[in-house]
Amino acid sequence: MTKSEGLSAILQAVMRNSANATKDKYYPHWHLAPVTGLLNDPNGFCFDGEYYHLFYQWNPLSCEHKNKCWGHWRSKDLITWQHQPIALLPDEFYDKDGCYSGSAVIHQGQLTLCYTGNVKFQDGSRTAWQCLAVENKQGGFDKLGPVLGLPDGYSGHVRDPKIWQYNDLWYMVLGAQTQDKQGKVLLYRASHLYQWQLVGELAGSHLGGLHDAGYMWECPDFFELDGHFILLTCPQGIKKQQQRFLNSHPSAYLIGSFDYSTLPFQHGDLIELDAGFEFYAPQTTVANGRRLLFGWMGVPDGEEIYQPTIANGWIHQMTCPRELHIKENKLYQQPVKELQQLRQKPVYWQGLADNAPDIHGFSFEFEVELFGSLAIHFSDNLALIIENNQAVLKRRSVKNGEWQSRFWSGDIKHLQILCDHSSVEIFFNHGAGVMSSRFFPSEKQTICFLGKDTINLTTWQLKHASLS
Repeated sequence: MTKSEGLSAILQAVMRNSANATKDKYYPHWHLAPVTGLLNDPNGFCFDGEYYHLFYQWNPLSCEHKNKCWGHWRSKDLITWQHQPIALLPDEFYDKDGCYSGSAVIHQGQLTLCYTGNVKFQDGSRTAWQCLAVENKQGGFDKLGPVLGLPDGYSGHVRDPKIWQYNDLWYMVLGAQTQDKQGKVLLYRASHLYQWQLVGELAGSHLGGLHDAGYMWECPDFFELDGHFILLTCPQGIKKQQQRFLNSHPSAYLIGSFDYSTLPFQHGDLIELDAGFEFYAPQTTVANGRRLLFGWMGVPDGEEIYQPTIANGWIHQMTCPRELHIKENKLYQQPVKELQQLRQKPVYWQGLADNAPDIHGFSFEFEVELFGSLAIHFSDNLALIIENNQAVLKRRSVKNGEWQSRFWSGDIKHLQILCDHSSVEIFFNHGAGVMSSRFFPSEKQTICFLGKDTINLTTWQLKHASLS
């Protein structure tokens, strides 16, 4: 479609559907979500010194994985966000089947996007181009076209460039699939953004001590944090284990060491990044010395087509923004401190869990100090059970109503839980583990606590965060 045709169709979709979406009882009050259509990967997350920018995969025309554009929000405080002009439309020969995921940097004073242009052929094959676009004076973006084609030895599944600068050189990681369907992350280097040289395979299936680790590694992000190097990735096709990697496609990370002069990445085993039902495609940025992360609270090829919000013309949301640290050789995630501005007057309680007051409402935060076992029931279709050094999150399937389970193991002493209408984010032991999930409670939501052990409970109702 041409740009004018695309913009006209998007305007019609927003005018027709946005009121239904934002009035939906499941629409979040302070998480980011689409005003219509389908949202998936966070893209181009960056900080320009004044504004945080978060771009996102968006199909404004339906709740299907088609017509992928880049929407754009910006914020000064990670709480109040503003809509910006649509950044990218699939209107060129090199991105006609979707402007797929990518990243953003400030280059020569301009906000510059690097994204994957997806092209599909009639025989079912595909190709991909890594493309650039620069911000113009109107707040939109002018495409500069492809700067990198498919490398030899890889399928058409090469995508999701994350670029950054170190000293005087630019670096890029790309998700990739070999011709024999092994997932890899490729490392590139360049003196400028228009001519890239393949350095080699940074990590992937059958590399660095890993065995078969999936047929495609999507959405890579590589960075240094607290003296360690972290590779975030989404390894599609990785074998499910009894209590790990249970989603249709999981998100994971590798932690290790890396030297820009010698380049090999020495790392340990894959570690699941979020153990909940919905978390994928995380992307990070650095802002004022902090490493921050957004994730997509969704999963490809899961039960998304059965979610009830589709009836009101929208689907999916982002996670809350999180700050990352390394502790005890593990990646910790915590909600950014700015979110505390949403808290209203706290309510404190101490005693046996069985006697704890119920929580009523859809938008709230609570912290719990535990001194034993505990069960928390979220309405009638989600429950968190903590006992014997393990957390089990149980949820009724939106497809068939059967109970499903996800797991996190550890001696749990502290919980921080954020709820927003149809989402829950559970942080264990100040960020040592996380479970992010969507759930769709009945008209009246009640959270109750069960157990014979003592808890200390602090609860806050959360204010609405504006999106204009």
